[in-house]
Amino acid sequence: MTDTVRLSRRVAEIAGCSRADAERYIRNGWVSVDGVVVEAPQHRVADEQVVLAAEAERSEVEPATLLLHKPAGMNLLGPGEQARWARPEAHWPEDPSDVRPLQRHFHGLTLLAPLEAEASGLVVLSQDRRIIRRLTEEANLIEHEYVVEVSGDMRPDGLQRLSAGISRAGRSLPPCRVSWQNETRLRFAIKAVRPGQLREICSAVGLAVVSIRRLRIGRIPLGKGAEGAMPAGQWRYLPVGERF
Repeated sequence: MTDTVRLSRRVAEIAGCSRADAERYIRNGWVSVDGVVVEAPQHRVADEQVVLAAEAERSEVEPATLLLHKPAGMNLLGPGEQARWARPEAHWPEDPSDVRPLQRHFHGLTLLAPLEAEASGLVVLSQDRRIIRRLTEEANLIEHEYVVEVSGDMRPDGLQRLSAGISRAGRSLPPCRVSWQNETRLRFAIKAVRPGQLREICSAVGLAVVSIRRLRIGRIPLGKGAEGAMPAGQWRYLPVGERF
């Protein structure tokens, strides 16, 4: 039986580096075993072909932030739902970020800026403590943009009331920018809105909400490519250095 060794030991021998650097290379996705990338330093190898990519870097990989186009009807708070959608197979092919997908990107993600189950659009899953702090502690300072499909007849002063900020359930929403996109769609740019509140404020001016889609959080949009908007159920990376 052929003796096996840890992959990190084999990489250290190949690269002439320390075991710690070898483990970093492996976790950062720079090492392949018989042509397949392996990200586990403890992986055992014998006579397999182990290759360290020529462009390999030892620098630490930034924590990942995934921008997901949540489909309507999906509850990300349900058991296993985040793992169902935040997976390599759902990575948007037109992602312009140039971030290399790694298995480590799908662990320890925090759901930020959640949407109600019936709504669709941009939600955030992040490992980055700076992003998590920004979208929790400073959440009320960040503008969100929505397209809301409605039915019914708006009250004559409805647009003015929506723009000025409506008080519902003892809580006043701040003024927002709202306009008709077409005969049945309103576009909102609003801060400090919570799940369910767009339905409530539309109801206050005589409208029933048919659907809600979030297009933007702060400076970060859902994303568009050559084929149009990023499809529902797919995600892209937040490029390193971009902030909400």
